[in-house]
Amino acid sequence: MKTFIPKAADIERKWVVVDAEGQVFGRVASAVANILRGKNKPYYTPNMDTGDYVIIVNASKLVFTGNKLDQKVYYHHSGYAGGLKETKYRKLMAEKPEFAIRRAVVGMLPKGPLGRQMARKLKVYAGPEHEHAAQKPERIEL
Repeated sequence: MKTFIPKAADIERKWVVVDAEGQVFGRVASAVANILRGKNKPYYTPNMDTGDYVIIVNASKLVFTGNKLDQKVYYHHSGYAGGLKETKYRKLMAEKPEFAIRRAVVGMLPKGPLGRQMARKLKVYAGPEHEHAAQKPERIEL
């Protein structure tokens, strides 16, 4: 029996909207990463991009469990000696909630060109409005 490998023309891409209001940060990130990879489809193939487009709305209303808002830290480095910067997630979620959830989801995708292709299908908005009504996205519950 031969293994079925989908061709680019066989892949159906849908647009889905995820309302993140009141949802737990990490659980939303992992569910969205699975949808972007296409793991929810019967023809999932690890070396191909078989996933859907995902729109996350209300990213500013995500919930953290425990004391993660004050204990979880985002680090980045300027490239210079002593250039390590750190930001608590309370400040990050207040200023750039889109960046926080995008970073979490992209970290769960494959590294390299395939992961970057999947990451381009993620659209994140802090508020309830998005500009993709023309694509007729369907709302899903996580």
